[in-house]
Amino acid sequence: MVTTINKISEYVGQEVKIGAWLYNKRSSGKIQFLQLRDGTGFIQGVLVKKQVSPEVWEQAQNLTQESSLYVTGTVRQDDRAPSGYELDVTDVEPIQVAEEYPIALKEHGVEFLMDHRHLWIRSPRQRAILKIRAEIIRAIQDWLNNESFTLVDPPVLTPSSCEGTTNLFHTKYFDEDAFLTQSGQLYMEAAAMALGRVYSFGPTFRAEKSKTRRHLIEFWMIEPEMAFCAHEESLNIQENLLSHVVQHVLKHCEAELKQIGRDTKPLENVTAPFPRITYDEAVELLNKEGMEFKWGEDFGAPHETKIAESFDKPVFITHYPVEVKAFYMKPDPERPEVALCADLIAPEGYGEIIGGSQRIDDPELLKQRFDEHRLPKEAYEWYMDLRRYGTVPHSGFGLGLERTVAWICGLDHVRETIPFPRMLNRLYP
Repeated sequence: MVTTINKISEYVGQEVKIGAWLYNKRSSGKIQFLQLRDGTGFIQGVLVKKQVSPEVWEQAQNLTQESSLYVTGTVRQDDRAPSGYELDVTDVEPIQVAEEYPIALKEHGVEFLMDHRHLWIRSPRQRAILKIRAEIIRAIQDWLNNESFTLVDPPVLTPSSCEGTTNLFHTKYFDEDAFLTQSGQLYMEAAAMALGRVYSFGPTFRAEKSKTRRHLIEFWMIEPEMAFCAHEESLNIQENLLSHVVQHVLKHCEAELKQIGRDTKPLENVTAPFPRITYDEAVELLNKEGMEFKWGEDFGAPHETKIAESFDKPVFITHYPVEVKAFYMKPDPERPEVALCADLIAPEGYGEIIGGSQRIDDPELLKQRFDEHRLPKEAYEWYMDLRRYGTVPHSGFGLGLERTVAWICGLDHVRETIPFPRMLNRLYP
């Protein structure tokens, strides 16, 4: 029976055949222990010299790290094994005996590992992180789909900026200027006017020359937009979505979280509702804690970390000054100097993972914002049409996938959260 390691429990006492790579090998002279991986998991194959032919024994001896092979053997339950099962090997069919593998089973420097990222992702820890990433994506999409959101794909090439910044990658679109998207939000607003509740999931690009552990040049965003939705309802949606994601990972990624050494106790607290404080209250908190901070500035990483320390689950900071937020955020009618917006700050020093707001639905106010931000109106004419033809209250948010993965996995740097990270000085491999 041909199978995979993740299904091996279905064949206890039976002979199976799997395609695999040799992760590691040790021998006691008369027994060879083959650490095998096939992408779905890891298992140990036990090869006893007196139970196989001399040819099979020699073929196994000649295998090097990351050699590819077919292995045949009988599945045996073993509670001492990490997976709970081992394979009593009866046959080995080498596909390729690999050259000397660059990433030996020892400590390597980060730059060396990043240069060999295409091979590094084969290691148990990196595989576990990527599996958790996949489950986070699954949980997000499942929750949104069940809540009647429709997936819509915005363009990657755009004629203008979403947030009015200069941190854009410029390219030529035949005879026109174009940019790699920094957000699909404006297009998702258009989609929401057609479909009600929508979301996008795709790559975004920020040409920020930043080297911090929270930043990537290319990263993935989940961006829901909701028609007939005010600020408060949007916050409820955000906290329910994130609660579902964390609890899904705890349920479905127990082995992977254990593999990477993640303390899951802080994650168990992540259930809705989340605490909420205003920007004013956050400023007051910082000053009380001895971090001098002036009203009207935006929070940096140290400020977000300090604020998060006062809570045991993610916290919303709401009602930022209009001046520090994007042009499309709706001012609070009762206090126009602040916006109906919120950033969701993760615990344990991971900073902002969601940013959202109620959007401006008044065409006259939006025109005023274009003037204040000196935005080219011709590039945003289509966006103005959304306010001319059936404008409604609407809200949305963006969830940064890599920061969310870093937080849930407890990683020191976002470079491990994506298969092939793009950073300030890294475009290889």
